[in-house]
Amino acid sequence: MKNFILDVDGVMTNGQFFYDKNGKTHKIFGADDSDGLALINDMINIQFVSADKRGFDISKKRIQDDMGYKINLVSSKERFSWIKDRYNPQDCIYMGDGFFDNLIMEKVGYSIAPSNADIKAKNAADYITERSGGDRAVAEACVHVLNKFFG
Repeated sequence: MKNFILDVDGVMTNGQFFYDKNGKTHKIFGADDSDGLALINDMINIQFVSADKRGFDISKKRIQDDMGYKINLVSSKERFSWIKDRYNPQDCIYMGDGFFDNLIMEKVGYSIAPSNADIKAKNAADYITERSGGDRAVAEACVHVLNKFFG
């Protein structure tokens, strides 16, 4: 595998958004996921995708500014086309949790879902983490990827 593409909300986060009178203000990102990604960073291209326009600045701050990975604003509807335009889908691992992520998971080389993912995503996934999104699911997935593809 050459590419690891991860959804942000529900995978890197617990999927919850915090609002106040000014709008969306916070997201909860899990511990150790950055360390897990560092285990495989030199072996595979890591990219993040998010469809959350209103919370994109929050995700960008954590993923791109703090962790140093590229994050792309891509709607759920356009996600597989985005992947196909950039990569051979069979060379991609996709990690997602959402209602439509199963449509992507069925078309890529390998797919991963956190334990709290939508049932359709879990049914389409090649691997389901024991951890939930935002609770070290990405770190667990990285160890799995390391052992399965690079071990």
